[in-house]
Parts: sequence; structure tokens; C-alpha cells
Amino acid sequence: MSCTEQLFFSALRDCRTLKTLKQLHAYASKTGLDNDPFIAGKFILLSAVSIANALDYARRLLLHFSSPDVFMYNTLVRGLSESETPQQSLLTYIEMRRRSTPTPDSFTFAFILKAAANYRSLSSGTQLHCQALIHGLDTHLFVRTTLVSMYAECGCIVSARKAFDDLPQPNVVAWNAIVTACFRCGDITGAKLMFKRMPFRNLTSWNVMLAGYTKAGELELARRTFAEMPMKDQVSWSTMIVGFAHNGCFDEAFGFFRELQRVGIRPNEVSLTGVLSACAQSGAFEFGKILHGYLEKAGFIEIVSVSNALLDTYTKCGNVDMARLVFDRMMEKNIISWTSMMAGFAMHGYGEEAIKYFHEMEKSGTRPDGITFILILYACSHAGLILQGCEYFNKMIEKYEMEPSIEHYGCMVDLYGRAGLLNKAYDFITRMPIEPNAVIWRTLLGACSIHGNVKLAEKVKQRLSALDPDNSSDHILLSNIYAVAGKWKDVAAVRRSMTDRKIKKTPGWSMIQVHKAMYSFVVGEGPAGVTMEAYQKLGEMMLRLKIEGGYMPEVRGVLHDIEEEEKEDAISRHSEKLALAFGMSRLSGESVIKIVKNLRVCRDCHTVMKLVSKVYRREIVVRDRSRFHCFKDGACSCRDYW
Repeated sequence: MSCTEQLFFSALRDCRTLKTLKQLHAYASKTGLDNDPFIAGKFILLSAVSIANALDYARRLLLHFSSPDVFMYNTLVRGLSESETPQQSLLTYIEMRRRSTPTPDSFTFAFILKAAANYRSLSSGTQLHCQALIHGLDTHLFVRTTLVSMYAECGCIVSARKAFDDLPQPNVVAWNAIVTACFRCGDITGAKLMFKRMPFRNLTSWNVMLAGYTKAGELELARRTFAEMPMKDQVSWSTMIVGFAHNGCFDEAFGFFRELQRVGIRPNEVSLTGVLSACAQSGAFEFGKILHGYLEKAGFIEIVSVSNALLDTYTKCGNVDMARLVFDRMMEKNIISWTSMMAGFAMHGYGEEAIKYFHEMEKSGTRPDGITFILILYACSHAGLILQGCEYFNKMIEKYEMEPSIEHYGCMVDLYGRAGLLNKAYDFITRMPIEPNAVIWRTLLGACSIHGNVKLAEKVKQRLSALDPDNSSDHILLSNIYAVAGKWKDVAAVRRSMTDRKIKKTPGWSMIQVHKAMYSFVVGEGPAGVTMEAYQKLGEMMLRLKIEGGYMPEVRGVLHDIEEEEKEDAISRHSEKLALAFGMSRLSGESVIKIVKNLRVCRDCHTVMKLVSKVYRREIVVRDRSRFHCFKDGACSCRDYW
């Protein structure tokens, strides 16, 4: 072997980028080395499995080679099965079967069944199972194990169990697959039983249990399992961080992340996006800033998914300027980056800015998808841009030839409803080409509540009663509409109906970050050590607002059969008021008070926030269920349009 060829093979072994691979391929083409099946297979392996964003090149390499062998086909099938479009691997398998050679082997079926599992296609998986039977490969250990996984991923517990039981000596992969199948079908007891029966467990087995428990919301079982694990890896920690964040246990998610660093394990992409998600959901701006500094120093900021998560954190923590800074510095942007930025503008009511970024995205060559149009319609809705919203709805259909989904129709109903065009919204629903669901009608009911249309609200509630009779928010909305209209008998009837059917109201909670610690207040309650402090400060504030700001409590929606003083007390116990009072008590006058609430902020709380910002000269940011409210000098960024 010549010195040049030795250098070529050395470079091929160390190849990590598509650019280098193309240069090596060019050399191989000139020297005729690319006709060697081993070299061609190595090129396909690198581009299909090892190098990012090189699958198209792998596909072209396979087409270019005159007589591809089974290894080459298997490699491409494997790469495609693990990509964002695993269904493409099926086309490669079909192309392979059209040729007389090569004959598929056990690896072929293991990889193609993995693809069917990844895109949850039970019909494709069943057909491939039949193909494996025809070729006598269904009993092969790898194929049978992948069959268990495939049926498990597709939610077919009976077939998964049968495939597992047919294994004479199931390996740990098969055991893990059957445990996963139990979790996927909601059989937590079955999963625990199979886990106990395992003759041997590896780290993946423990991680499967962690993932199953966290996805099922069984956090205490997950915590116990995590404590029992003989060893933990990055996947274990990431599962706990993401799982607890997903279930709304943000302090615990932060705690696991700090512990991960304390034991000396380097965070990975998943754990970082998980803890950033917890920051975004809880509004933990200060912790988000600390993470930003860490990402910059450790080099994680260059990973697109991590930058997107950081961008999302800043927008949901109320700092669009920092989000814009992260966005502008991103070397690579994908559609998630653009839509996250537009979502940030939409949540703050900056409809024109969202539209501007939409046009910039189009100019960059990034094609908008369905989610992009949901966000741009949402932005128009919250900024009162009726004509522009209609324009983008039509653009989606006419220019981009997209079929509107139920979410797009919901945005249009919201667009009309917020603007007070209730009859137009109702007509739009009746003319929809698809059957409106409960969310569509609930959106209109919310608009009826905002604009006090009792007659239409009753008609809408009848529709909702047929679709989702036990939803507490529908009953509460209708009750509030009746209360504001002074129809107290109807209020009592709605409340009695809820009691009879044991329908409970979703408790409202508010969170505030004070000196890097998160405090949560729940419907008139809060942490034992701070509740009295919040109540005392709130009493002082309310008195001052009445004297200096002319505050008059909004008590129309409070039950009529209690004294006026009790009505004022009822609305003063709202969680966002307590969080505000606690922030006023603990934070310096220069600090911005940032509150996150799980429900829509009520009119009275909105009025109080505006008055506090004026009387106390404090800046307040509240993120409720649907948008941000930035209070300053007695005004709100929503312009009282929310």
C-alpha cells in the first residue's frame, strides 16, 4: 500500500464532517477506489450513521454504486430508521427487494422493524413481521427482540407479549422492551412485575423504569427507583430532570440538575434542555441567566436545540430582548428557532414584530409549517390585528397549500372573539369544514365571558355539554358570566350542578422568584413561613391603593349572598395578589417583580397590578395562561386587550 493510500485510509477512519467525506470521495473516484465494496460501504456507513445531516449523500452513494450489497442497504436503512423521517427506510427496503440480490438478513429486519417502531406504524410493522417469517428470520434473537420493541412502541401489548414469550431465552433488551410495552399501555403494575422477574438488569433497565414512572406521573416511585440504582449515567439524570419538569415539579428538577453537577457528571443536551424547560415554565429568570453563562463557557450554546431552549426560556420569562440577542447570535437557525422567536413576540402582544420575523423567515428560505401559522395567527389575535390574521389564514391555504388543522380554526375563532365579533366567530364555527371540538367552543365561551354575551354563552355551553360535560372551566366561565349579569339563580344552578357531579375547580397558583428562590402561592394560600408576611403587606397595599389610586374592587362576579366586605376579601385572596405583595415586601424598589400564573388573570387583579405600578412606581411582569402583561406607570402592555 502506497503512502498516499495509507493517508487516505487514516483520513477515512478519522472523518467527522461531510465536507471532508466529499473530499475523500473525490479522491476515491479519481483513483478508482470507490469501486471497492469495502470502501463504498465505509462511505455509506459514515454518511448514514456517523456524520450529521449526511443521509441524502448516503442515499446518492448507494444509487451510484452499481451492485450494492446487503451491508450497504442495511447501513442506509439503519441511518434512516434513526432519523426524523424513519418511514424513508421502508422505501430503501422496498428498493432492495425489487432487485434479485441482495437477500435481506437478520440485520435488515432488525433495522427496518426499528424504523416501524420509531414512526409508530403497526400496519408496516406487521407486514415486516410477515416478511421476516417468509425468510425464516423471525426466530433470530435480534429480530425477535426488535419485534417486541416494535409492538411495544405501537401500543400492541398482546403481540409484544406473544413475541416475548416465544423467545426461548430473552436477553436484557427483550426484557426492557416488554417493560416498556407495559408502561406504554398504562400497566404500571405489570411493568413493576416484569422488572422484578428480570434475571439480570443493566443500566438501561433501570432507566426504562425511571422513564416509565415519570411519564406516568408516578414521581415518588421514580425518586425511589433512582435512589436504589446501583449506578447512574447521563440518561438517568436527564430522565429525572425532564420528568419532574414535565410534571410541574420545577424545584425538584432544579435540585436534580444541581446534584448532577455536584457529583461531577457533565450535563448533556437532554438535561440542559430539560432544566431550561423548567426555567421557562416556572419563570425562573435568574436561574436561566446562570445557565446561559454556563452554556457559553462550556460550548453548549452552539447546539441548536440548546440555544432554542434558552431562547424559549427568555421569552417565557418575559425578556424578549435577551431572547432576540440569543437568536441573533445563533450561527444556525432552524424552524423551531424562528417560531420560538415569533411565539415570544406573540405572548407579549407584539403582533407587528412577529409578522416582521415571519417575513424574515420566508426570505431566509425556511418554509413555514403548520405550527408557524398557529403562532402568527395567535400573534394577530392577541394584538387585535383582524385583517392581518385573515390574510395569513388565507396565505397558508393558497400560497403554501396547507390544509388548516383544528388549531388554525381555533386561532381564527379566538381572533374574532377577542375583538368582540362574537356572531362572526359563531358563524365561522358553523361553516368549518371539520367538526368543531370542545376547545373551539370553549374559546368562544371565553370570548362571551370577556364581552358579557349571556345569550350566546348559553348556546355555546349546550354544545360543550355534549362534547365535554365534566370540564370544570366551562362551568366556571358560565357561572362568572351569569354573576356579572346579576343572574344569581343561574349561578347557583351551575354551582349546584358542579357539586352534584363532583366537578372541582382547577386551583389557581402563582409563582414568584425572590433572590434565586421560587415561592408558590395557591388560591389564597402560600408557603407557611411567608403567607402572613404576604397578607400583611397586601393589606397595606390595598389601603394605599384606595386612598391614592382610587381603587374600587371588582366584586360583580363574587357571590351575591355575602357581605361587601367579604366579597372584597374573596378577591383579595387571589394567588397573584399574594405573590405581588410578597415580591413588594422582599424585593428592592429597582427590581422588576415577575409572576407566573397558571390561569387567566382576572379583571380585578389586572386593575390592582396597574395601580401598584403607578402608585408604587414598580415594574411588574405577569405571565398568565395565554400571554404576558407588563405593567408600568399605570398601564399594561396588553392595552387591556387580553
